Amino acid sequence: MSTSDDDDTRTYAVVLNDEEQYSIWPGDKDIPAGWRAEGTRGAKADCLAHIDEVWTDMRPLSLRRKMAADAEAAS
Repeated sequence: MSTSDDDDTRTYAVVLNDEEQYSIWPGDKDIPAGWRAEGTRGAKADCLAHIDEVWTDMRPLSLRRKMAADAEAAS
């Protein structure tokens, strides 16, 4: 059974993977392998608002690095 956002009173944690991609995870659950706590905890809406604020480049870190290396090599 899913919980609607209106009735969701759980605490969430903002999590981050090695590619610097963000997500939220229920605060009472173990964080899955490959992810780490970013430090922000709170209501679902607050965590999502934080992600909107800090995740300004949706490209994975490996792609950003490759594109930067290609641009440097071309100049």
